[in-house]
Amino acid sequence: MTEPATASTGPRQPGAPARSVTVQLSPPYDVVVGAGLLEEAPRLVPQAAVAVVTDDTVGELHARRLVAALEATGKRVATITVPPGEASKGLATYGRVVRELAAAGIGRDGAVLALGGGVVGDLGGFAAATYLRGVPVYQLPTTLLAMIDASIGGKTGLDLPEGKNLVGAFWQPRAVLADVRTLRTLPARELRQGVAELVKTGYIGDLGLVGEAARLLVPAAAGQGSLNASEAELVELVARAAAVKTRIVSEDPHEAGVRAYLNLGHTLAHALEAASGLALSHGDAVLYGLLYAALLGRARGMADVVDEVDRLVGQLRPDPLPDVAFDALVPYMARDKKARAGRVRFVLIAEPERLELVDDLTEAELRAAWGALEELVR
Repeated sequence: MTEPATASTGPRQPGAPARSVTVQLSPPYDVVVGAGLLEEAPRLVPQAAVAVVTDDTVGELHARRLVAALEATGKRVATITVPPGEASKGLATYGRVVRELAAAGIGRDGAVLALGGGVVGDLGGFAAATYLRGVPVYQLPTTLLAMIDASIGGKTGLDLPEGKNLVGAFWQPRAVLADVRTLRTLPARELRQGVAELVKTGYIGDLGLVGEAARLLVPAAAGQGSLNASEAELVELVARAAAVKTRIVSEDPHEAGVRAYLNLGHTLAHALEAASGLALSHGDAVLYGLLYAALLGRARGMADVVDEVDRLVGQLRPDPLPDVAFDALVPYMARDKKARAGRVRFVLIAEPERLELVDDLTEAELRAAWGALEELVR
């Protein structure tokens, strides 16, 4: 993997140069982070016919200028919009998207541009992976969560009533274009989702990100105020987080080993989302999942980061922990994609920036940690 470096991607506003990180797969591709990249998409996407997959909210905010820029260079553009929210990651919406790709005449020489957050990235990526047995996809994330996590690494997926992301495929994008100017349009609650993933990423491979996230973004998470960071700071922050994920994805593209570490906090998080009927957002669920993992690790004699994570949870103020019983979470954790041979596996923080995948936690340990979590946050 190359380290984040200044990329030659056209004119920039002063103080906000683009940064680029390469995912070293075959073929390699770049994660480009900058300001104004949507307007530069025509130069970075060579296909003459493209379909922009987006949701209604992002469509109003950003799709029009992207489509205008694409059409101004003579490209043929179809726009496919879906309702915002996790419910669009279902089989019915997927079926409509691929039918609209066919109706638009997108061929194998065309491309899908997934413009939006993680839901659109998963849906658009999976549609691209399966339509005509695979067409190119470009990820254009518009949320902090998608920029630093969901858009990188080629994971695509749909949800079933039985759990999240149970249908999917690995389909690497041709490029990821993260335009930090889109972050200015996010409500505070949505920013918090990205901050949670930033904290997770810090514990995996760049501990400084934990403090940076709190310093730069937590003030905005408390209300509807402006983002507490300049464009240059946002570019640097997103590029650093992307560098952690690209390093791991380059080493383990299909989650056969260390890539499982990227699921720190997610075993409980996905169970909370499913058991609450998606009432709890992903980032908020990850915050509780991180604290749960910290409690499990401390009980195992690993690094004690409980107080630190608990303090961050207090600062970020996630929505309340759903009123669900531990027994209701167990079936979802058992179906977690990391589970092997009926064993639930958890990623735990052995030390900051050194994780362990543990598969011998007893029900008593899991239940005790759940009780401790409830005591801390209720």
